[in-house]
Order: sequence, then structure tokens, then C-alpha cells
Amino acid sequence: MAHALDLSAPAHRVNLDLGTEAIRQARVDLAACFRMAHRLGLHEGICNHFSAMVPGHDGLMLVNPYGLSFGEITASNLLITDLGGAVVQGEGVPEATAFFIHARVHLKQPRARAAFHTHMPNATALSMTEGPPLIWAGQTALKFWGRTLVDEAYNGLALDEAEGDRIAAALGDADIVFMKHHGVMVLGASIAEAWDDLYYLERACEVQRLAMSTGRPVLPVAEEVARRTYEQMRAGDRESARLHLESVKRELRRSEPGFED
Repeated sequence: MAHALDLSAPAHRVNLDLGTEAIRQARVDLAACFRMAHRLGLHEGICNHFSAMVPGHDGLMLVNPYGLSFGEITASNLLITDLGGAVVQGEGVPEATAFFIHARVHLKQPRARAAFHTHMPNATALSMTEGPPLIWAGQTALKFWGRTLVDEAYNGLALDEAEGDRIAAALGDADIVFMKHHGVMVLGASIAEAWDDLYYLERACEVQRLAMSTGRPVLPVAEEVARRTYEQMRAGDRESARLHLESVKRELRRSEPGFED
């Protein structure tokens, strides 16, 4: 299901300062997201991918190398690539769909400082159903009220720039994209915000799936209440996301300290 990116030219190395403290912190933060996603079962083998723009270098992104599971990711083995696919720092290459989706999203949607793509089970299950995936019925789901989009045009694997550009163009202003028959893409203004949304999206989808499994109708919240609750949540989201990721790193430092290596 995964494909290595075929780079016909040798890896492109440029004389850039990629050892700054801000880049080191971004590496640690992104590695923490991979490790916790692995622990929570949000991964799928070696096929899914997270990326983040490199602080201070808008033409470069951090991304996981092809062939490693989320549970193997460390701060140091993340790749830095340019948006043309050339590896600037690190060993290996990105998975092909990681490049064609993520590079084009970062290029076409500069607001997306982080982009997380998974086939996590509950959100992916709802992407396969008829109609809108999320029902605005659970409080956690209301975090995403007005922020979601469904990309209905499933075209198989994203193995060229045209499909990457189509996905990027389809995103509009959405932060959460249900990719029909495929999975989800979460865009964030920071690594912490992307992680926070990814985590709570799967939780919202999980409880909705459980509610649907009862066979009883799922009762949506009134639209005005949904909007107001979303606004209440959104007011503190950035700080809540930062604290959430800090808690993840503390937990990993106790049980998987190698993620920072």
C-alpha cells in the first residue's frame, strides 16, 4: 500500500542552518505526535504520514521517512525535504503519497504549518458512510463545527502532483478533511494544534460510531447551541493544544524517552 518516492536526481543538500533550537523543538514535537499516535492505534503500518513546515524555512518540510512505523520515529530520523521532493537532511526518502499530498498542501495552503494524514479507524469508517461523516451530536464533535469538509472525489493513490494539487484545492478553508473511502487530513497552524485536532477527531468519531451501533437515532444538538459551544471551545484551543502536547511529551519521557534522540 505504501510506495517510496522515486527521486531520479541525487539527494539535494544545501548549505542551510538546520540546527537551530526552533527546528530541534519542531523535531521533538513532531516525533512525540508520531509516538503517541502509534500508542493510540491511529497509525496504519508504514503508510500514514505527518508533516510540518521547518521553522525559518518556508520552502522546507519535516516528514517521516518511508519504511518506518510511527513507533520507530525519533526526532533525528525525521527527514527535511524541499517541496519539490529533494531530501535536504536525513537518510531515506518520503513515501510517495506523503510527498504528493503534503508538499502540495503546504505549497498551496500556507496556513497549514502542519498536516497530519491517517487512516485512523473510527474517522476512516465514517468517511466510508453515506452522507456527512460527523453528526453534531456529541460535545467533542462540536470542536469541529464549521471546520470540516468532505473530499468526495476518491481517485486511488495520490502518486502525482495533479492529484496532490486537486486535494489541496479541495481543502478550501477547512481544517479537517474527510477523504472519502480513504482517511482524514488534519491541518493545523502548529504541530500542537494539528495533534489536538487529530486526537479529538478520532474520539468524536469513536463515540458517534458507538452511538450509531445502538440502532437508535442519533440526536443532533440544535444548530445555535452547536455554534455557541464551538465558539466557547475555540477561544481556548491554542493554549489547550499546547498543554495537550506538553502532556504527551511528559508521558513519553517516562515510557519512551528515545523519541527525543
